[in-house]
Amino acid sequence: MVDFVGAGCGAADLITVRGMRLIQYADVIIFAGSLVNPELLGYAKKDCDIYNSAEMSLDEIIDVMKKAETENKHTVRLQTGDLSVFGALREQADRLDELGIEYSITPGVSSMFGAAAALKAEYTLPGVSQSVIITRMAGRTEVPGRESIESFAAHGSTMVIFLSAGMTGELSERLISGGYRPETPAAIVYKASWKDEKVMRCTVSTLHETAHENGIKKTALIIVGNVLGSDHELSKLYDKTFETEFRKAER
Repeated sequence: MVDFVGAGCGAADLITVRGMRLIQYADVIIFAGSLVNPELLGYAKKDCDIYNSAEMSLDEIIDVMKKAETENKHTVRLQTGDLSVFGALREQADRLDELGIEYSITPGVSSMFGAAAALKAEYTLPGVSQSVIITRMAGRTEVPGRESIESFAAHGSTMVIFLSAGMTGELSERLISGGYRPETPAAIVYKASWKDEKVMRCTVSTLHETAHENGIKKTALIIVGNVLGSDHELSKLYDKTFETEFRKAER
């Protein structure tokens, strides 16, 4: 059995209870060493075989899983954040399907939620934005042309931008070109929930300046949108004049 486990956004105690228990029971752990907090390996058994996937190719990762299966060992594939967002999950799962190896997936706390917590922010504020766009700039890995930064910026909704901290100059220009006002609130969150977390608030027009001044080139999320400002409406959820299944409206 192979368990894919989302390690969470950084802090070792932000892994799920299920994820922690799977690490404790694992005979083999393949962890993303470039991003996963090594403190999580402290939950592992002393005789657990541990591999750092930052130094491995896909074939090498699958070979370790295959070997573990032939030895009737339980493997945990420990990856950063939540595996459903930029997690390279599908390519591994497809190979396991081909090999007839059973696997399951345990979600984790994505860095986008760690960043929101660091900012004390809500991505979906009534009257401001009810949508969140998760995307990235094109780099060594391409992005489909229909998913350009400009096309998403035209919506004016909240954007959470991964894997783009080293391209803030171009990103700023493209966000403005797409429709965001230069003064639109923005933020850069470096290593959300880690001990060396850093939160930098700025605007769309000052993204590059802020990143440069703080030496940010990687391992940071960029959040853009008016949800980072001060104006918003109250929700209907706790409005005393709004009737729900559980509460009568006050007249």
